[in-house]
Amino acid sequence: MNIAVIPARAGSKRIPGKNIRPFCGKPMIAWSIEAARNAGIFDRVIVSTDSEEIAAVARHHGAETPFLRPAKLSGDHIATAPVLEHALAWLNGQGQTPERLCCIYATAAFVRPEHLRQGLETLMSTGCSSCFSATSYAFSIFRSLKLEQDGTLSMFWPEHEMTRSQDLPEAYHDAGQFYWLDCREFQQSGKIYAADARPVLLPRHIVQDIDTPEDWIRAEYMFQAVRNAEGIS
Repeated sequence: MNIAVIPARAGSKRIPGKNIRPFCGKPMIAWSIEAARNAGIFDRVIVSTDSEEIAAVARHHGAETPFLRPAKLSGDHIATAPVLEHALAWLNGQGQTPERLCCIYATAAFVRPEHLRQGLETLMSTGCSSCFSATSYAFSIFRSLKLEQDGTLSMFWPEHEMTRSQDLPEAYHDAGQFYWLDCREFQQSGKIYAADARPVLLPRHIVQDIDTPEDWIRAEYMFQAVRNAEGIS
């Protein structure tokens, strides 16, 4: 059994109502729900929320909201892992023991069904404990700079000052869209980033964190540009 869990708490401070705020014509969370349903690989698509309002929007767009997340898992500093552990414990209490769980973030408007399927295929074919979306940095991290207390700039890795960028190894970062987990391994370790984690590498033009109003505006421009380029109205 494959389960999708979309965490979506209320109370976002930097972007009020972020998870259900309209984004390019739909509530933000609807894009994640739609991708999960269109992937055709999930037995259940569950939204874990502490908000009746978010739950109603989620149900309207085709997700299940079989429980409300307890207050102790709804604060600003709650990590993702305990939220997923709670969802699995609830499922186990209902007599269901999913083999694989995919956490999809509620603000992952760029997430695509084919990448969700690719993640599942990677998890199953390699036997890894977790698999998540990642993308490359646009510029070599080995040429990055830091701002000193006196206002000057210095290199983090001064030994690479004269190294050509094409001779430096490429670096990657979490794309913040989804995380596939082997449920048994996850329940034993409690870790999303397992030691044997594998990536689903995404092109940079469909990766954008949305943490501030500026991020939101940029993401809408990017989203529309991608859809126009792909001929999607």
